[in-house]
Amino acid sequence: MKQYKFLNNAAGWIVFLIASAVYIITSEPTASYWDCGEYISTAYKLQVGHPPGAPLFQLMGRFFSMFAFGDVKLVARMVNTMSALASGFTILFLFWSITALAKKIVFKSRAEIKMHEIITVLGAGFVGSMAYTFSDSFWFSAVEGEVYATSSFFTAIVFWAILRWENVADEPGSYRWIVLIAFLVGLSIGVHLLNLLTIPAITLVFYFKKFKTTKAGTSLAFIISLLVLSIIMYGIIPQLVTLFAKTELLFVNGLGMPFNTGTIFFALLLIATITLGLVYTEKNIKTVPVLFF
Repeated sequence: MKQYKFLNNAAGWIVFLIASAVYIITSEPTASYWDCGEYISTAYKLQVGHPPGAPLFQLMGRFFSMFAFGDVKLVARMVNTMSALASGFTILFLFWSITALAKKIVFKSRAEIKMHEIITVLGAGFVGSMAYTFSDSFWFSAVEGEVYATSSFFTAIVFWAILRWENVADEPGSYRWIVLIAFLVGLSIGVHLLNLLTIPAITLVFYFKKFKTTKAGTSLAFIISLLVLSIIMYGIIPQLVTLFAKTELLFVNGLGMPFNTGTIFFALLLIATITLGLVYTEKNIKTVPVLFF
């Protein structure tokens, strides 16, 4: 198994280098003729883009734009390079996800693994990841300063993380992978909402690992995943911003206090609520509720 792990890691990074090299070499030298110009310029100046916005993408874009070293002609190329690298990492985690699934089929939990089986698993990962690398739609998004490349990266790493959790689900501390997934999903909202579509898959993987599988149970798990998805998409994301706005209006217009007072108050209240929830969870040794914070 150690030999497989080494070869799997090595092959994954080779795939990453191939994909990243292709995307960087073929990346757009300037802005593509659609939203890319807006994203690149707002990232460079840290301004506000069109709704619903992509603040994390713009922060990352700003960081990469600094490598233009003041030459505004290179800003677009640097942001496009960010997309190329994000796409390269997408292919990396896609490769590892494919091999993780293929391993279950080929190895079948046996201690002894033959070389031809390792080649079969790694070959499946290589063919699958390379096919996606050179697919038209993904390649096009990989070479320009749009949110889809970075969003694909978050989607790929989140799905890979749930497969990693599934391998160690019965070990102490395995829930750290679930917490990581929750963190990554939260970050991805600052790029694009596409990552939320991984929630049903994550829920089903969790159900299949932790519960006895039945048709009714599978259906219930899927319904619960849709409810969680709906709560996050239609509840938490828009309503949290609405509560910030209403609190600010109450403090400024209603109570006559200075600007930003309501925003600061609600931010502190939110942090205090999350902190109390985490403390309560730790003291009562309840692992799962922490995920909802």
